[in-house]
Amino acid sequence: MYDIYDIFAGKDVAAMISRLDSLGLNGINGYTVCVECYISNGLPAFDIVGLPDAAVKEARERVRASIKNSGFKFPVSRITLNLAPANTKKSGTLYDLPILLGILAATNVCKIPSEPSAFLGELSLEGKLRPVNGVLPMTIAAKKAGLTSIYVPAENAKEATLADGVTVYPVTDVRQLIAHLKGEKEIPPEQPWIPDGDIQELLDFSDVKGQENAKRALEIAAAGSHNVLMIGPPGSGKSMLSKRLPSIMPDLTKEEALEVTQIHSVVGLLTPESPMVSRRPFRAPHHTISTAGLAGGGTNPRPGEISLAHKGILFLDELPEFKKETLEIMRQPLEDGVVTISRANGTISYPSKFQLICAMNPCKCGWYGDPSGRCTCTQTSVNQYHSRISGPLLDRIDIIVEVPALNFEELRSHAIPESSAQIKRRVEAARLLQRERFAKSQCHCNAEMQAAELRKYCELDSDCTDLMKQAFDALGMTARSYDRIKRVARTIADLDGSESIRPQHLAEAIQYRTYQFIK
Repeated sequence: MYDIYDIFAGKDVAAMISRLDSLGLNGINGYTVCVECYISNGLPAFDIVGLPDAAVKEARERVRASIKNSGFKFPVSRITLNLAPANTKKSGTLYDLPILLGILAATNVCKIPSEPSAFLGELSLEGKLRPVNGVLPMTIAAKKAGLTSIYVPAENAKEATLADGVTVYPVTDVRQLIAHLKGEKEIPPEQPWIPDGDIQELLDFSDVKGQENAKRALEIAAAGSHNVLMIGPPGSGKSMLSKRLPSIMPDLTKEEALEVTQIHSVVGLLTPESPMVSRRPFRAPHHTISTAGLAGGGTNPRPGEISLAHKGILFLDELPEFKKETLEIMRQPLEDGVVTISRANGTISYPSKFQLICAMNPCKCGWYGDPSGRCTCTQTSVNQYHSRISGPLLDRIDIIVEVPALNFEELRSHAIPESSAQIKRRVEAARLLQRERFAKSQCHCNAEMQAAELRKYCELDSDCTDLMKQAFDALGMTARSYDRIKRVARTIADLDGSESIRPQHLAEAIQYRTYQFIK
């Protein structure tokens, strides 16, 4: 199906058709695109059909200049390029290479490979290939479609090799590719990328003095992937603690790493030197971020921060300073693990299973409740400050912990705090228990437990039931916060190596919901 056909429309009039495969993106999912080139006599014209956007239409000028500057003749004929399926919008510059190749194949300059192959890449005016975004998800789509080879810009080649089972050819310019297709000089396939192990060291918890209660809360959060809100005065170490959380998080599995890498590939955050995300993402957007920046959006919807934090951490510092409508859009993704963006031309869903870590001051000046008495806020202003965070959003946070200011003795202490490596060993042991527990279910950690798992693995004995009833009435809990306390208690029990939830585990989980302003 990759042959070139000569079709005679009349006695002296010849028409030529070529066909080859390329790829496209819908969110982070790739799909195959058939590029058909039809050249016939008539007034010179160059038309691209198949719902192309402006970037695809502009390929006409890049392709024309690339063909001429690469030493080939551009046909003075009527050229029609069709990108099928024609009812799906095509966007981006990745169709430059297949369009150029379709023209050269139709004019018998070269032949399309006999093995199922896909082509993609942006062209410079002199015929060199420039990298494009989303190569990994498109290569995975090519593999699923039965394509055995893919030709990509050289800078994208390492990324493409992450999709095992597809031969990747790194292309630097048009001349090199045409020489390869003619059999004059073969392009060596790109070798599969292997991490070199040279990864930058993470910040360590041994740098943090004091704050043992906050460290314990973050250890529980890491062990069960729970959401956390830290409340404390300026300089108490909330941001310092949050930035060290990645150092105790369990390592990404290969499947998780590929899933995260696909999202970062679509946004263009990968580099030729590091084509794969090897650590859990840590995203910390500024409080001035827009709703579209956080959730994703745009004319051609792109992933937002909550999707870039997929399988990792989304850290929101100064939580009340974010726009309220911006924070509210997280409510559904926090529950479902996916964000859906709807536009006039279609709907796209991006994965967003992230761990939310938040930090805030107890009041506008930051010193409410501090023993020094420095707070100048009225009770009304304190309540107004807290009201910037809605109850439904707070209800989706598992652990709320106070981070008080350190005293002089704690700061001058020479005792070496526990290192991240020591904490991580306990976290990984708890995660191992969870992987074994949920081996036959869709859950991966305690925070993802649904009703069936909660009934099976979070059964409370009579003592725990009495304790939970007292807390439920005293704290005015909702059904959601009731379930979240049980999930946290299950994680605490896992850290303790206990098969069942005991009263001390439940009591610790409850105390993480007792901050006096949190209903």
